[in-house]
Amino acid sequence: MTGNDRPSPEAFLRQAAQEGRGRLKVFLGAAPGVGKTWEMLTDGRQRREAGVDVVIGVVETHGRRETEALVHGHEIIPRRDVDHQGHSLGEMDIDAILARRPQLVLVDELAHTNAPGSRHPKRYQDVEELLGAGIDVYSTINIQHVESLNDVVASFTRVRVRETVPDSILENAEIEVVDIPPDELIERLRDGKVYIPQEATRALTHFFSKSNLTALRELALRRAAQAVDAQMLEHVRSHALAGSFAVGERIVVAVSELPVAAELVRAGKRLADALKAPWSAVYIETRRSQGMTDDDRRQLADTLALASRLGASTATVPAASVVEGLRAFAADARATQVVIGKSSRPWWFEMRHGSVVDQLVRTIDDVAVHVLPGEPDAKAVSRSAVAIPGRWGKPSDYLLALAMVALMTALGRLLLAVIDLGNISLLYLVPVMFAAATFGLRAGLFAGLASSLAYNFFFLPPTGTLTVNNPENVVSILVLLGVAVVTSQFAARVRAQADLAQSSARQNAALASFSRLLIAAPDQESLMQAICAEVGRLLDVRTALLLPSADGPMLRAAVPPEDRLEQIERAAAQWAMDNEQPAGRGSSTLTASDWLFHPLRTTRGVLGVLGLTRDDAREPVRSDQVPLLMSLLDQASIALDRMELEEASLRTRQVDERDRLRSALLSSVSHDLRTPLTTILSAAQEMRRHPSENLAETIETEALRLNRFVSNLLDMARVEAGALPMKVEATDLFDAAASAAHDTRASLLGHEVKVDISPNIPLVRVDPVLLHHCLINLLDNAGRYADPGTPIVIRARRAADAIFMSIIDQGPGIAPGNEKRVFDTFTRLEGSDRAKHGTGLGLAIVKGFAEAMGLSVEAGNNDDPLGACFTIRIPETLIITHLDDKEVP
Repeated sequence: MTGNDRPSPEAFLRQAAQEGRGRLKVFLGAAPGVGKTWEMLTDGRQRREAGVDVVIGVVETHGRRETEALVHGHEIIPRRDVDHQGHSLGEMDIDAILARRPQLVLVDELAHTNAPGSRHPKRYQDVEELLGAGIDVYSTINIQHVESLNDVVASFTRVRVRETVPDSILENAEIEVVDIPPDELIERLRDGKVYIPQEATRALTHFFSKSNLTALRELALRRAAQAVDAQMLEHVRSHALAGSFAVGERIVVAVSELPVAAELVRAGKRLADALKAPWSAVYIETRRSQGMTDDDRRQLADTLALASRLGASTATVPAASVVEGLRAFAADARATQVVIGKSSRPWWFEMRHGSVVDQLVRTIDDVAVHVLPGEPDAKAVSRSAVAIPGRWGKPSDYLLALAMVALMTALGRLLLAVIDLGNISLLYLVPVMFAAATFGLRAGLFAGLASSLAYNFFFLPPTGTLTVNNPENVVSILVLLGVAVVTSQFAARVRAQADLAQSSARQNAALASFSRLLIAAPDQESLMQAICAEVGRLLDVRTALLLPSADGPMLRAAVPPEDRLEQIERAAAQWAMDNEQPAGRGSSTLTASDWLFHPLRTTRGVLGVLGLTRDDAREPVRSDQVPLLMSLLDQASIALDRMELEEASLRTRQVDERDRLRSALLSSVSHDLRTPLTTILSAAQEMRRHPSENLAETIETEALRLNRFVSNLLDMARVEAGALPMKVEATDLFDAAASAAHDTRASLLGHEVKVDISPNIPLVRVDPVLLHHCLINLLDNAGRYADPGTPIVIRARRAADAIFMSIIDQGPGIAPGNEKRVFDTFTRLEGSDRAKHGTGLGLAIVKGFAEAMGLSVEAGNNDDPLGACFTIRIPETLIITHLDDKEVP
């Protein structure tokens, strides 16, 4: 079974990753108004009539009567109201959909941005959560919202869309193109079926021009074709199906170390552009590659770099022959066309070595072969005809082969009396196979010739001469020589394949180790240092990594450490960044520099440059190390890009969190300051007219409430700043509970407080002030949300490894799944124990103070009677079993 007959392990892994997930179907349109929502609702109705459980998560009808008619009959999940800057915005309710758990949910406008405060910033992230829960999703999107096409669309529409969806979402989705001709869409626009008349007139002269719509339509159809092509390739690779399955063209360009290879790359680029097809440039590494000079390897590296800059994927594939490797690569890539060059070489050269082009045309199936003629290259012919360095081997190789022949001769003389003369010749196959497998083809042929002569001289009559009297013995000699030649060929080929496999395995192992090292880096500084260290180790060079800055290239990492670089090095690094090409020693630019700088390129541009140099003043990178270096640079670029994107995402989340906290704080302050202040002002005005003790008590109560709110703000600020002064003392939990109940008597009015703490509960080492604050906030929380007239229990129980102190009320309790969220800052959960007025700070302060003292706090529900239960866990290490004098309270 060949590699092409086996299913692709990568395809199996990707299929396994989709197990248990829902399926996504995207209705893709070229522009608004083509009928994506109508088509989605129509398909949804057909699925519902077929017995599928279908609900509408969110659908935007935009007032279109025919679309609204399709909504009727579907179950609609009510939207969740989100307050934003004084406005109520309706967003899809993910929790309600997950609780309802339908088989299929219809979600319109996949690229929509959710209102601030939603669980996810983007609707496609909501869809990802639904898919992860095993729910199928139908959704809609316009082509201008696809991330990779955003710039392309903006280039001709002059409109840049801010809401985009990553391409990865579409790669795993089934795509249905909703398409109508541009003229028909323009008519719909004029009829007011897309926008109101005033907006339609303006749109017709801008975004909805016929040229724009035609270009958008082409983009939508092409993107859908690419998705279908990728999914088809995934299927045939996972099922090991033969054939190219050419939904779209796929081009492979075969390159070599010859200068004409650059012309092949440019021709491949022109062909790919004409066919709108993906393309690859591949170099087949054979035994002959070992004879390449430094100039050859540099030329090959330049050719592959040119292909990469022109948009090709590049690869170096080891194989026994060029034809074999190219056929295997084309089959794996499911190529439909191959571009290859044919050099003008003498007839005797092709008679000896064969023609790669002729063999490829004869043996490759279902693939068009484009042959480009090359210029006559006498240098290439002479280089190909010259033996590969090392192929003739060392003199010691031949001496050892000759010694093996002598040993077999001596052994044959000893065995001549017991075995037949004809079987003696079989002994000579041992040195032939040994020499061919160990030292190469020429050493094997030498051993074969020496074996034939030794067999003739020492064993065939008349012995002691090279003459042969019996014609049968002549046949024996010829057979021995022929077997020696064939055996040498096979052994040498096996050895060559083993050498290539070993070389490829070493490089793959180095790349895998490099990749693991980069993935493990925790931050950007560690990542850059790891890149320099590993590249330096693998290539035995000094390395430095520079990133762009306002003052020019900035040195960020180096192995061994470098303080600064000379001006010429900085100029070379800047040139490499600006031109996206190598600069410095060993390149064609600024060769006076001792360093060679390679750009770290990604789709977002150049992230930086990696510099290499040697202490012995030689060129930084040997010619045979160039392919490995290119692979290392690609991985380093991807890792740096990933790290930058992660840090940018983290910064965005931090900004969003600050905005959320700011909004929550402003909302809380506006309510929790205004309410007591309004009451105090009203009571003060009334007291001016009619002095009353009740009014004074009201003012005092509201002032205490206001003071507690301000104290909570200050306490939360201290918690987040980590500036909590603590004074740990031996503390009696009964006294702490009684004191907290006394200080919250106003909040607990109408509730009986039961303190269920045994006198046998030992003292604990905590800060009594912080513990007092924890209990006050928990009791205040219970007093606000417990049912009127119900008791509140403060209970402490000793366990084997801790003391558990609980505040238990009888109220609505905490909604399942929100037991941890209740402790988040400014969090007030609907349907939970914190649904009423409040800042959302009390329980967050409890958690912060408890953790500062080494305690932990948990929220849950009490079953009998029903209510909320907040428990502080005091670990064994803080429990006092024997009092010292200084700990006596």
